[in-house]
Amino acid sequence: MGHARPAKSLPVGYDNTQHLSLGVMALCFPASAVQQAIEACGRVSHRVRDLPAAVVVYYVIGLSLFSSAGYESVLRWLLCGLQWLDCGQFRVSSKAALSKARQRLGEAPMRRLFDQLARPLRDPALQGSWWRTHHVVVLDGSTLALQDTPSNDSEFGRSTNQHGRAAWPLARFVALVEAGTHLIFRAELGRYKDSEIVLAEKVIDGLGKGMLCLADRLFPGLGLWKKATATGAHLLWRAKVGLKLIPLQRLADGSWLALWKSATRGQEDAQGVTVRVIEYRLKGGDGQTYRLLTSLLDPRQAPAHELAALYPQRWEIELAIKEGKHVLRCGQITLRSKIPELVRQEFWGLLMAHHIVRKMMARAALDAGIDPDLLSYKNSVEIIRSCQTGPVLAFSP
Repeated sequence: MGHARPAKSLPVGYDNTQHLSLGVMALCFPASAVQQAIEACGRVSHRVRDLPAAVVVYYVIGLSLFSSAGYESVLRWLLCGLQWLDCGQFRVSSKAALSKARQRLGEAPMRRLFDQLARPLRDPALQGSWWRTHHVVVLDGSTLALQDTPSNDSEFGRSTNQHGRAAWPLARFVALVEAGTHLIFRAELGRYKDSEIVLAEKVIDGLGKGMLCLADRLFPGLGLWKKATATGAHLLWRAKVGLKLIPLQRLADGSWLALWKSATRGQEDAQGVTVRVIEYRLKGGDGQTYRLLTSLLDPRQAPAHELAALYPQRWEIELAIKEGKHVLRCGQITLRSKIPELVRQEFWGLLMAHHIVRKMMARAALDAGIDPDLLSYKNSVEIIRSCQTGPVLAFSP
């Protein structure tokens, strides 16, 4: 345990299409939960001719599942599978009407639904999701390119360099991902100039006892470390270059205990925290020394060589982000939305669309007793898209 997962082969004749049915949206985000989120946020539809708010929720998810399709085409796909109960008549005649329906819904119900239902599976049988007795999760951040509109530019900003300003506004986000399944279960969206550490402080409450969180060297700061360990989770984070530590004790496996104190003078961090330091180089690499910090202080329970072998699973979140940003969106450069409120709404829809695909893949892998990494994300998305009708649902407006 603790080593990188070796390449494997799919069982002969294995087919995962049976796990990706027409009702995948409703299975992951049930109509009853959608309706509760809408009511809790005060976004219930009142006018008979309005597109029901619950339909708009699934429509926003559909915009990411069918990122290359037009707005009206996505709605037609969705409506093919809906079974209405006393819904009355509603009218959607144009992109403008769909945009107004989205603005009536807003961001809040989408975020609430994601926060309530997007959870890691935590199944010990899932390969890659556990190390010894620890549930492995990963913390990381990235950016999303947005439509080049004055409001998006004003709200989110964009990068600049010696050649000028970037072509697109950018939004920055930080997320927690379950290793093995690539399920994103906590996220925070911010402006381009927002610090990843500041955004991370808003998702760190997604950690908990029994988890082992991996993170790159952009994150380690003493304040964030203390907040993360206060959740009961253990940490394995790469140290920033130049981080000053006070050596305390060399351990039998070559790792060492150190005192980490704040670089700034203040009473709060005067005592510092004790961390364990693991240093190693990759065979055949460029000679670079990797330095990891962990809250697992006992080398008998967490051998250094196992933690060093486990750390590359941090790249699981890089794959999850790539899946959502590029594969799911068919290489589209920017999100669709032209105003900030709908950008945020679309962001949660994108995460839910990714969650749907990854949850179905994880369930398929569990049923077949295989590693989820053996299943093709791209093929799974295509299976969902190939369905001719939408999710079978029933709810009132």
